Amino acid sequence: MDIAPVSRAAVSDAVFAHLVDEILAGRVAVDEALPSERELALAFAVNRHAVREALKRLQQARLVRISHGGKTRVQDWRQTAGLDVLSTLAATGAVPALQIARDIMVMRRSVAADAARLCARHASDDQLVAIGAAAAAYPPERTDESISADLAFWTLVIDGSGNLAYRLALNTLVAAFADIGFGVIAELGTSAELADRDAHLVLAQRLAERDGDGAHRLADELLGRVVETLSATDAFGEE
Repeated sequence: MDIAPVSRAAVSDAVFAHLVDEILAGRVAVDEALPSERELALAFAVNRHAVREALKRLQQARLVRISHGGKTRVQDWRQTAGLDVLSTLAATGAVPALQIARDIMVMRRSVAADAARLCARHASDDQLVAIGAAAAAYPPERTDESISADLAFWTLVIDGSGNLAYRLALNTLVAAFADIGFGVIAELGTSAELADRDAHLVLAQRLAERDGDGAHRLADELLGRVVETLSATDAFGEE
C-alpha cells in the first residue's frame, strides 16, 4: 500500500472543514468561544500552524471573529457570511438541500433574467452567435446532456451581460449545485426548462435582435417554471 505524506495544506483543510461543519450545524453556539489554538492542536493532533491557518480561513469566511483578549468567537453566519458558504451549507447538510436548491433557483431566475436583458444590449456579435449555437445544442428532450447544455447556454448569456458580479455569482451557484448533486437538481422540477429547446432558441433570437425587454420576460418565465414547481412541493408549501 502506498502512503503519501499529508501536506500542511491538507491538514489545515481537514481542521477547517471540521470546524465549519460544527459551526454551520449549530453545534457551536453564536458568540461561543472556540478552544484555544493549543487546545485545538491537541484535539486534532496537528501542529498549531495548521490550526492557525484554519482559523484564519474561518475569519475570512466571516464565520468567526477575534474578540478582545484573543478569543475566537462564532458569528451568526446568516448575518455575516457570503454566497461562498452556500456550497458548504449544501455539503454539511446544515440547511436542507431542497431549501438551498429552491433559494438558488430563485436567485438564478433573477440574475439570469437581468443578465439576458444586459446581454441583448452589451454582447458582441460573436457572443450572440455563440449563444445561438448553444441554444441549438440543447437536446430536443431532457437527457443526461441537458444540464451541461443548460450551463453552457447561461454561462454565455451571463458573460455577454458584461457583469462581473453576475459571473462570480454563477460560479458560486454552480459549486453549490455540484455539492447537492447535479443528478438531484435534474429531478427537482427542471424538466419544464431543460426539455424546452424551442424556448431557448426563441430567447437566443431575441438576444440577437437586441430585444432586451423581450429577452428578460422570456428568461424570467422560463427559469420561473422550476421555482414554481419547487414552491408547490410539500417540502416548502404553497407560495
